[in-house]
Amino acid sequence: MCGLGKVFTESRLVPALFVLISGCATIPPSVSELPESGRAIELEGTPFYPQERYQCGPAALTTVLAMSDADVALDDVVSKVYLPGRQGSLQFELMAASRTAGRMPYRVDGTLKAIWKELEAGRPVLVLQNLGVAAIPRWHYAVVVGIDAERGQIILRSGTHKRRVTPIRTYLHTWRRGDYWGMVVLEPGELPAAVDRSRYFAAVTALEEAGRAEAAAAAWRAALRQWPGDTVPLFGLANAYLLLQDFAAAEKAYRDLLEQDRSLLAARNNLALTLAGQGKYDAAMEEIGVALSANRDPAMEKELKNTEATIRRRVASGER
Repeated sequence: MCGLGKVFTESRLVPALFVLISGCATIPPSVSELPESGRAIELEGTPFYPQERYQCGPAALTTVLAMSDADVALDDVVSKVYLPGRQGSLQFELMAASRTAGRMPYRVDGTLKAIWKELEAGRPVLVLQNLGVAAIPRWHYAVVVGIDAERGQIILRSGTHKRRVTPIRTYLHTWRRGDYWGMVVLEPGELPAAVDRSRYFAAVTALEEAGRAEAAAAAWRAALRQWPGDTVPLFGLANAYLLLQDFAAAEKAYRDLLEQDRSLLAARNNLALTLAGQGKYDAAMEEIGVALSANRDPAMEKELKNTEATIRRRVASGER
């Protein structure tokens, strides 16, 4: 089947959706966030991959991916994320490699409470530390696998240490210099322990943009269970179905979306593409006609006209 045309998204539904998420913690984390009972938690079954020189990023990423049952090998991860010129890895590469491995990276809140909740859910947390000082940084990725609140200790898979036990206050100093950055990897359809709506939507959108439409569909379905009736995940799910050429499911999702808000012309545009994908050209042209009549946006008009032309070409070529 030839291309159906451009799948249009509606970023105006959530203005901040496509803004790069920066620091997530506004108040410095402290030991006071941990359970008052002095409990301890440790994911002892977390695998361990000792790092080679400067390769803490690949080792840490392989650790969390393996813990989530992803089919990965350390050497493959090194080839994807290690930058010899920088003698290390950037967060962007780690997150991109997570998607390649079939997982969705999600940045957690920069708090001890957030880490504790993820550990309770069975997910170790990959974190960025600066083991040096501001003037002479020494960046390092490690994996938090446990917290002992009573002893004031944090347990890491770190470098060549399978179980590095560090005072929490010392850890917080190194984490602060890493901007409290931490992430977990989620199986498609899995929600983090404490989910932020906009951040989760941005994570799913990045998954879709990486060409992981099937995984994105599972993640959007999870979002709809979490936020029933929310138009953003419904639109995302419809687009994922369209990219997967599951036209019947896409049509239903777009129609459900338009029942909630008939003014979403981007959804009507994509509904026309979905109908054309099923050979329902008359219905597709009707939807584009409705959208063109209602539209007042020159940029949108160009997209609608392009879709109309695509459908007319397919009709002329006799495609079914």
